[in-house]
Amino acid sequence: MSDPAHRPIQGEDNTPPDGVDAVVPLIPIVLPLVGGVLIFLLAFIAVYMA
Repeated sequence: MSDPAHRPIQGEDNTPPDGVDAVVPLIPIVLPLVGGVLIFLLAFIAVYMA
């Protein structure tokens, strides 16, 4: 009977992909957008409260 489990071969890269490494390239795009939305929301709250 064959074993369904994957056995890594010597020299094979078997590390799982890192979530942080996937997000880091998006930071220069997402950070200014989130900052702009936050500033808009804070200004909206300030005008609403005044």
